[in-house]
Amino acid sequence: MDDDARQQAYADFNEAVNMAPAALETFLDSEDSKRVGWKGEDGKGSGESVGHKSGKRIIEIKRTKKADLTDDDYAHMKKVVGYVHRHLAQGGPAEDKEHSDWRYSLMNWGHDPCK
Repeated sequence: MDDDARQQAYADFNEAVNMAPAALETFLDSEDSKRVGWKGEDGKGSGESVGHKSGKRIIEIKRTKKADLTDDDYAHMKKVVGYVHRHLAQGGPAEDKEHSDWRYSLMNWGHDPCK
């Protein structure tokens, strides 16, 4: 990834992720966070969701100095931006967005649509 692509990924990530690391960390500890999201191929809903794992990685990235970010970090940033944009485009529920699985899923990925 060249410098221009890194700069763009960094800017897009920081626009998409509107939760501070401490707020995201607090949310990831909640039952709502752990309850939502895709949990794998087994269909049993066991284990940690993809979004929950991503949230942990987002916290690490946000707490890392820009100069120390790796290509893997930038790849994850792009994945986060893609997810947030796709999920927002779907639109949330007509009523009670604040307490919806749609919002909680986005929050696992570091974006609170109610902010």
